Amino acid sequence: MAPLPRGGLDRRPYARPTDCQMDLVEDDQGFLRDLVKSSRQKTHVVKWTDRDGSKRQTMLTQAESARINAIAAGLRVSSGEVLRQAAHIPVVR
Repeated sequence: MAPLPRGGLDRRPYARPTDCQMDLVEDDQGFLRDLVKSSRQKTHVVKWTDRDGSKRQTMLTQAESARINAIAAGLRVSSGEVLRQAAHIPVVR
């Protein structure tokens, strides 16, 4: 491997794979694609208190954060309060 150029930045091109080697169903491919996409985004942390009184921190993607903030603005409460109230929504079985 050649030494780094002066300034210390490695400007060699990335090796891009030409095709995916995983043989997955389309649903799994979409899930993994979305997972990788969201992991590359800046996350937002919302601190809130669960209904049992335990402190929680929820990591949200930028899109999730925007949606929570829109809901919170409509209810005129904080995003943490939205999650606290959402903890009381019954689970559909």
